Parts: sequence; C-alpha cells; structure tokens
Amino acid sequence: MLPAGEIGEPPVTPCCSENGDQKKNLKEKSDISIAALVENEQVCEGTDNGDLPSCVSAFIEKEVGNDLKSLKKLDKLIEQMTENKMQLEEQVLTVSSEIPKRIHTALKKAEESKQFLNQFLEQETHLFSSINSHLLTAQPWMEDLGAMINQIEEIERHLAYLKWISQIEELSDNIQQYLMTNNVPEAASTLVFMAELDIKLQESSCTHLLGFMRATVKFWHKILKDKLTRQGIYPYFTPEWYLAQVLLWIGNHTQFLDEKIQPILDKVGSSVNARLEFSRGLMMLILEKLAADIPCLLYDDNLFCHLVDEVLLFEKELHSVHGYPSTFANCMHILSEETCFQRWLTVERKFALQKMDSMLSSEAAWISQYKDITDVDEMKVPDCAETFMTLLLVITDRYKNLPTASRKLQFLELQKDLVDDFRIRLTQVMKEETRASLGFRYCAILNAVNYISTVLADWADNVFFLQLQQAALEVFAENNTLSKLQLGQLASMESSVFDDMINLLERLKHDMLTRQVDHVFREVKDAAKLYKKERWLSLPSQSEQAVMSLSSSACPLLLTLRDRLLQLEQQLCFSLFKVFWQMLVEKLDIYIYQEIILANHFNEGGAAQLHFDMTRNLFPLFSHYCKRPENYFKHVKEACILLNLNVGSALLLRDVLQSTSGQPPATAALNEVGIYKLAQQDVEILLNLRTNWPNTGK
Repeated sequence: MLPAGEIGEPPVTPCCSENGDQKKNLKEKSDISIAALVENEQVCEGTDNGDLPSCVSAFIEKEVGNDLKSLKKLDKLIEQMTENKMQLEEQVLTVSSEIPKRIHTALKKAEESKQFLNQFLEQETHLFSSINSHLLTAQPWMEDLGAMINQIEEIERHLAYLKWISQIEELSDNIQQYLMTNNVPEAASTLVFMAELDIKLQESSCTHLLGFMRATVKFWHKILKDKLTRQGIYPYFTPEWYLAQVLLWIGNHTQFLDEKIQPILDKVGSSVNARLEFSRGLMMLILEKLAADIPCLLYDDNLFCHLVDEVLLFEKELHSVHGYPSTFANCMHILSEETCFQRWLTVERKFALQKMDSMLSSEAAWISQYKDITDVDEMKVPDCAETFMTLLLVITDRYKNLPTASRKLQFLELQKDLVDDFRIRLTQVMKEETRASLGFRYCAILNAVNYISTVLADWADNVFFLQLQQAALEVFAENNTLSKLQLGQLASMESSVFDDMINLLERLKHDMLTRQVDHVFREVKDAAKLYKKERWLSLPSQSEQAVMSLSSSACPLLLTLRDRLLQLEQQLCFSLFKVFWQMLVEKLDIYIYQEIILANHFNEGGAAQLHFDMTRNLFPLFSHYCKRPENYFKHVKEACILLNLNVGSALLLRDVLQSTSGQPPATAALNEVGIYKLAQQDVEILLNLRTNWPNTGK
C-alpha cells in the first residue's frame, strides 16, 4: 500500500484543453467515477462515524475483504481512484471557468435589454405625445365629421322611410288599377304582398309608418272583401274555369290528334282536320254555356264586363295559339247578338267615362311620364292624354274581331263620342286656365290636344280604319245620310272617319295658340313703348360712332321676347312651338313695320341704328329655330333695306318708280335692290320717310 499522503496529491493541470473526443471520453469516465464515488459514499455513510479513515477502511474491506490474494487489486484501485480524482478536478476547473463567462454574457444581454427598453420608453413617450397632439388637432374634424355622419344617417333613415311610403302608395295604385279593370286575382296578389311587407315592418320602431301600412292593408282588404262578397266567386272560379279548361284540352290533345287520328283520316282520304274539328266541337259547348250564362250576368256591370274580358282573351289565344279559323263559329257571334251587344256598348261607355274622370283628376294628369327622357318626350304628352289614347286603342283591340262591319262601326261611333267628350273636358279645364295662358297646365292641355289630333290622323291611315271607312261609305250611301260631296271625299280617301274630330281638335289648338300669341304680343308691345319713341331723326351717323351697339330702349322688348320664347320652347312640343313663333313673328313684323317704322322719320344715323337693332339683335333671336329668320320679317327687312340705301341709289329708285308706275321696269328695279314683298306704293312711302335727301333747290 502507498502512503496516505501520496493518495491526496493533486494531478498536474494539462497544458492544453482536450479535443471533442477526449471530452466525450472524459465525460463517460467521469460518469463511471461518479457512480463509484456515490457507491463509496454510501459505504461511508454505512459506518458509525462517517470519517475518512473509517470510510477508507470500509472501502478496502469491501474491495479486499479477508482474502489476502485480493491485495493485488490495490494498484488497480489506486490508479482508478487517481484517475477519478483528476477527472473531478478537471470538471471543477471547467465549470469554474465557464460560469463567469455565462454570467458576463447574461449581464451583457441584460444591459442591452435595458438599453432597448430605454429606447422603447423614449419612443413610447414621443409617440404618445404625437398621438395626443394629433388627437387635439383632429378633434374639431372628428366632431364635424361625426355631425355630418349623423346627418347622413338621419337623411338615409328619412329616405328609407319615404321609400317605404312610396312603395305602399305604389302598391295601392296597382290594386286600384286592377280593380278598375276588374282584375281581382292580381289585386288580391298585390294585397298579399302588401301584407307580407306589413309583417316585415313589425320590428320597426316607426309607429306612424306601421300604422299607415296596417291601415292601408285593412282598407284594401275591406274593399276586396266587399267586392268578392257582393259579386260572389261565380265569375272568377266558373265565365274563367271552363274557358281555360277548353284551351287546356285543346293544347293537351293536339299532339295525339295530329300524330294518331289525323293519319287515319288521311289514309281513308278524308279532308277533315282532326284538330280543328275537335276544337270546333268544344267551341259548340262553349257557345251553349255562354248562351246560358249571359242572361244571368247581363245586368251586373262588373260581372258582364269581366265576362267580356275573359271571352276576348279566350278568343285571342284560340286564334293566335291554336290556329282556330275566324270563319268557324266563335264567341264573338254570341257577343254580337243585339241584346248582348247593346249591353256591351253601354258598359264599355260607362267604364270608359269613369276612367276619363279618374285620369283627369289624377295629380299627375298634366305631367309627362317621359319628361326626363328628351328623345322619348318630343311631343311632351301629359299623362291623361296618353292614358286616354291607350284606352281608345284597347277598345279597338276589343272590337276589331267582331264578325260584322256594322257592329264595328257602332264601336267606332263610341270611340268618336269619347274623343268628343274628352275634347269638351279639355276645353273646360282650358277655360279655367285662360288667365294663365302661358302657364304649365295651359301648355299641357295644348300638348294633349295636339297629341290626340296627331294620333287620330295616323289612325286614319291604318288599314283597319280604312276598311271601316269603306264600310261606312256603303252604309251612308244606302241610308242617304251624307251629301254626294262628302261621299266622294270618303270614296277618294280625301277625308277619313276621324275628320270631324280632328277638325274640332285643330280648331281648339288654333284658338289656344292664338291666345298665347296674343298674350306674348301684348307683353312685347308694352315692352316696346320706349323703342317706339326713339329719336330716329337725331341719332348720330354710323361714321360718328366707334362701334354700333343695341339701342337701350330696345332692351326690354328683346328681353321679353327672349324670355317668352325660352319658356314656351320648354313647355310646348316642337310642332306647336314652331307654329307659335311663326304666328308671333308674323304679328311682330307687321307691328314693327306699321307702329315703329311707318310712324317715324329717319336720318342716316336712325336708319343705320334701326338696321343694326333688327338684323343683329332681333332676327338672331329666332336663328335657333330656323336658318334664315330674316325671311319671316319681310316687311321689316325690306324697310331697313330701303331706309339704308345710299343716296344715289335711293334717288335713282325713286325716279324709276315715279316714271314707271306699276310697270314691269319698276318691279325689276325693286327686285334688284332686294324688295320682293312690299308694294310699289309702300316703297314710295318708305323712301319719303328718309330725311337725308340732298338739297336739289326744289
């Protein structure tokens, strides 16, 4: 055994650190040594006092025991223990050298984190200050923007409110229109839709809107309920069911008849058309049914009108879709029977008059539906006139398939009576607006009259009405109700079946236009009072003026004229406005010629000023409506020419007129200077109005 002091000597510190593999081996050996040491500690702990000698003794006792032969293991144990000691010391040195580095690194990172934190705190302070400054600056804007947003939201709520009201009113109008045409199913469907909207609105806080909606639903529900209760369900579920059922049978059997039955008939050489014969057989059932139903409905206007509507729809589909020949027996023969036909005429007149009352009392009666669409609104037709002509067109469609011309002529007389009645109503409304002959409603009435007259003139060239004209010619010839001249005009197509109505409408249109022209002309004359008193004898000549300018006294005249032309151009349709301004120009030309030109004398400056006022200011007012407006002011234009002729030409013209009174040379001389309208006597008068004649000593 070695001395104890040799066991405790420390190993020499290596001059260089181990490489990776060495470190790995050392770690493995260290783990083994540690395990051994732990075991030794456990042995030591098993002793009584646990001191080092006892521990060593216990360790030797365990390793050697009583076997002396085991002493040879001591060298190996000492070597192992020495190696373990070196490894442990090396590990202690390694750990003791790495901990300061880690602490230094941790401190450095902590310092850097502190610096970053300080930077972040500074940035946070600066950013906080900037945000506060921006908020203070933006606060007024935010308040203004908030107020504007509140206003927008308020307006949007109002707009949504108005849209709901508009939708409710539109649905109400639709229900009313359906009821006027006895289309109860559509009216009921519209009411159902309105009720659904009422359900959707229940969560709204708009109590007045809810009340309005609920009251409207109840109102139309009561009307529909009363109407159905009063009329019963017979017409709607029986003059519809069997007509629709017959059309359904015809449609469902068409293929079978064409593909199965018709080949059999063709094979046996029969000329029978299976489908048409099948349709004709069903039509006979329809005629029997109608013959039984009509007497029951004859004196109920609503039911009878509904019956006629359904029959006409049935006939239309039967002929257009299923090709049923018009020569076969059909429902129109039933409607043409005297009792039924007269009742049809009466009911048609009654409902047409009711619709006329309704359309004329409407708030939109005088407003054009297409006022915002220039291309469509050329005639500026008010709603009442367009609705009325649509009514006449619908009546035409209803009776045009009647089997006899005499029945059609009776309907034509009904249409002419309705046109005359509508003309009388327009005249009554026009008389109420006479004091405001330039007002919106007066112009709308005038547009309505013009539109109806124009449409009737177009209808007169329609083939259907030309055929009626020929039929009327035969009837009138048989009854001797017209003169030979009138019969000749009808036969030569110089007149039409609507001529009487058109003539009355044209007369009304002319009277209304004349009233408007007179109104504007009076205003123009009032505005021209100062211009009439212009001192034409003492105005400076053109050479004495740097630039010619409009006479100040002519300004009221031209301004009045301009404003009225612009106003009526907007309110009247193009054709009416054209007639209006041409009538006005005709009166204005005569007025200026007689009241201003012939009533004064003109020196050279006065004549030049008149010419400038007329040609550079008055005439151009009408250049927007025609290319050469001066041709509509022939008296004024030619008077200006004569007053502004140079002295030599004027003397020569006067001598020619005096020497050849009424002779062709005088006419040629007048034409040479541009005078075509004025008579020779008028020219002489105008020449005598000039004051710039040379002194001849006479």
